[in-house]
Amino acid sequence: MEKLVVTGGCGFIGSNFIRMILEKEPTVEVINFDLLTYAGNLANLKDLEKNPRLKFFKGDIANKLDVDNALKDGVSSIVHFAAESHVDRSILDSGPFIRSNIVGTQVLLDSARTHNIKRFVHVSTDEVYGSLGDTGFFTEETPLAPNSPYSASKASSDLIVRSYVHTFGFPAMTTRCSNNYGPYQFPEKLIPLFISNLQRNEQVPVYGDGLNVRDWIHVNDHCSGIHAVWRKGRVGEVYNLGGKSERTNLELTHALLNNLQKPHSLIRYVKDRPGHDKRYAIDCSKAEKELGWVPTVVFEEGLKQTVEWYLANADWINSIRTGDYLSYYQKQYGHR
Repeated sequence: MEKLVVTGGCGFIGSNFIRMILEKEPTVEVINFDLLTYAGNLANLKDLEKNPRLKFFKGDIANKLDVDNALKDGVSSIVHFAAESHVDRSILDSGPFIRSNIVGTQVLLDSARTHNIKRFVHVSTDEVYGSLGDTGFFTEETPLAPNSPYSASKASSDLIVRSYVHTFGFPAMTTRCSNNYGPYQFPEKLIPLFISNLQRNEQVPVYGDGLNVRDWIHVNDHCSGIHAVWRKGRVGEVYNLGGKSERTNLELTHALLNNLQKPHSLIRYVKDRPGHDKRYAIDCSKAEKELGWVPTVVFEEGLKQTVEWYLANADWINSIRTGDYLSYYQKQYGHR
């Protein structure tokens, strides 16, 4: 049985990726390595707890002992999601971002070298490229120009991964994705936050004039792209993964209001975020040509399904609002 460690597997994208791997790869055992910080929710994989090919390991990627213990039993691959990822939080306090995203990646890489890992996929973001004007797209050759503490920490981790490939011949690849949406996304992020607010007829905060543009990719398309990179990507390469679905924040807000049949008067414009990038857009032709991967979820349909999922899983959101989700680990595994 091939063993794959997924760091941050209790988070939004990590948990969706684990679901995909268990479905697509019947000979792979997944070790879910997660510290269960505020955004790590063990309940995201509740229905898979008894799957014999899924193991949970509570640990910190910045702690060498934890990482060594997770990798010691014949692990051959790592897909590295674990990261602090909320831009607003990085503006308030960048310290956790430096520790998790930079130091954590360095510790993980050093341990992976010691344990002779064969494939390592580092999951990053298009935000490392900075901001685009009204035209053009990010390619894998676009210079890194991060504009927030979050994106700067991710760009730093990308460069550390690159240095290990070139210095040590380490078998790593990097993916950079556009904005994800879909089930199990922590409700501090735009789409689940707005759905949650609108369900209760509360206003939704739109930064500035709402004209900042983002490319949106459904989490299932993103996960299938990461899977393709893990299996077929070339060592040392970067692969952009985008959804080809550019929308202004205001257009997205209107779409959510229309899906939920709520009045546009619930929009509340707020002061713009410091360093707010104007536009992101991804050229993912390299992944399409080399890996045979293409995004398949049409944005309008994906958004409709996402709204339906959150409406049908109100208990999941409520457990986060009340903080009950934080005790799920203790209920299942006891104190450790």
